Parts: sequence; C-alpha cells; structure tokens
Amino acid sequence: MALAVSASALSLALALAVTLAPAKANAAPAAPAKGFQFGVIGHSFKASADAAVLRRAIAESSAGNAAFVVATGIKAASEPCSDKLYGQRRAMLDAADKPMIVSLAGSDWSACKNSAGRSNAIERLNRLRELYFADAQSLGERRLALTRQSASAKFRSYAENAHWEHGNVLFATLNLPAKNNHYLPEAGRNSEFEDRLVANRAWLHRLFTLAARKRLAAVVLFSDGDPGLQADEGFSLLAGFQSKADKQDGFAEPRRQLKALAGKFDGKVLLIDAQGGASGAAGNATAAAAGNASSSAAGSANGVANGVATNAEPAIVWRGNLGQLSLTAEWAELRVSPGTAALFSVKGGGADAAQQ
Repeated sequence: MALAVSASALSLALALAVTLAPAKANAAPAAPAKGFQFGVIGHSFKASADAAVLRRAIAESSAGNAAFVVATGIKAASEPCSDKLYGQRRAMLDAADKPMIVSLAGSDWSACKNSAGRSNAIERLNRLRELYFADAQSLGERRLALTRQSASAKFRSYAENAHWEHGNVLFATLNLPAKNNHYLPEAGRNSEFEDRLVANRAWLHRLFTLAARKRLAAVVLFSDGDPGLQADEGFSLLAGFQSKADKQDGFAEPRRQLKALAGKFDGKVLLIDAQGGASGAAGNATAAAAGNASSSAAGSANGVANGVATNAEPAIVWRGNLGQLSLTAEWAELRVSPGTAALFSVKGGGADAAQQ
C-alpha cells in the first residue's frame, strides 16, 4: 500500500514538473532600465526684468522629452521679496506642461529685508515654503509625487528638501544657498544656519540609506550653492574666503558629509549647482582649485581653460564616483543611460558633451 502511494505521489510530482517546466523556461527576462532625460534651469537672473529669462528657460527646457524639470531659484536678489512676485513666479512654473520642481536659491530669501531695512530672511523663507511646498507634489500641469523632509515630525519646517525616484536613480533637492550657505559672521548663535545644518545632515543620511537599501544606480542632488566637492580639503572654492574678515567656510560640513557618503555608496553621486555662471574671482577660484585634481575637466566645467575664460559647454567634473555640474547656461538637459559607461550626459547651448 505504501509503495502504491509513493508511486502515485511520484507520478503526480513528475506531471507537475512537466507542466511547469515550459512556463519557467519561457519566462521573460527582466526588462533593462530605460534611459530618460531631465531638465535643469540654472540661476540666470541678473536684473529686475527676469520674468522673460525664466519664462524662456521653462519653455525651452520643457520642449523636449524631459521627464521633469528642476528650477534653481525663482528670482534675482535685486527683485522684491513680495508675496506678489512669489505668486507670479509660482503661476509661471505651474503653467509648464512638465513636472516642475523648485530648488530654492539664496537670492529667493536670504537677503530679504522688511520696510525698516532689517533682515526678514527667515520669515520670507517660511513664506516660500507655504507657497511652493505645501503638498507632496511638484508644480506643473503634470504633477510628480514627491517625498518631503517635512513629512518627518522632527523636521517639519524643511519642506523645500524633497526626493523622488525615476529610472533607478534617486533625485533630491538640498537647501544650500549661495553666499557661504547663509552663514552669518555674527556674535551669538547663528540659528538659521545651524538648524538647517542639522536638517541637511539628517536629510543626506536618509537619502543615501534609501539609495543603498534599494540598490539604486545613482543619487542626483540639486543645490543653489557650490559646496566645492572637487577641491582638496583645506582650500575653499569660494572667493569670499580670501578675505581675512570671514574665515568660516559655511559649506565645510556638507562637503565632508557628501564625500564620506559617496565613498560608501556603490553607485554614482552627482551634485548639480547653479553657480557655474559666477564671474570674477569666484569663478576663477573655483577653476583654479578644481584644476589641482583635473585641470582640463574642471576648466570645461567652469568655463575656464588654462586660465583663459571660454564659453565652454557645461561639463561634469568627476572624482571617483562623485561628480559635480555647475550650470553655466540658462538651462541644461541631462540624459541618464543605464548600463552604459557614461551614465550621465549633459547638453547645454545646443551641443552635447558625454560625461562619465
């Protein structure tokens, strides 16, 4: 009897194996990740009549096949910090047909003053958070779901820091304003700078933990300020630090943290800042410092070659898996090509430049 049962069970097992084998053999392999493009609008504001500059950049960056567009900053420092202007710029971005993500610039809030001539930077920063980052979506006619740092109770105020995922790449905004990360050389506690430093530290740790856990191919960060990732430690990229009156490097901690996190991450890390168009000593200092690591590549990235200013296209400068792109044009388009040696390629001003 036991023998009969065993034989029956064996026959059933063989039948199931025959039935299931073709299905397993014919299972389709996992589809490779597809390439895609995204746009970045640099901070090209130079005078009060800047609505046309932003409008043109929005139209041109949205004209192609970009999955989304990131706008770095909404106004020039010389423009008013009024609710009216904030609202006008939001409406302009919201009318775009592509998802639009705003990455704040220092000129949007850090130099704002009230009618008495006193700083109201923090009040204006909070107002921007209310107007631009009230929900977990991008702007634009087609919305993109975002995860904001403000979803965490401990960092409820920091809605401007957001992340989203597209094509096996994690994208995120990071509030690092130009002009020394808004470090103020004042007596007492520099509260806005110090509190944001803590929030950004936690935010970066969260981003890289997520990217590592999901085994993503890359992390792409957007900021206003240039933290000087390609400079050797001990040498600042920012011209302001040439002054003996201001020796505090406001980007020192995020720079060290980004380098440490990138060193432990298996994929690529790319930071895109809006300071590539900086002129004068700041731009020259950047090229000179980065030139210690890679003179020709750094010169292309900052529009300087062999000490001579050029109109070079934007380029990514790499040190290991850590890259930095400082935008020199009103906007640029980047392509992500999974499975290729050049994961990122950048286009600006109508010419392509393949990057690692």
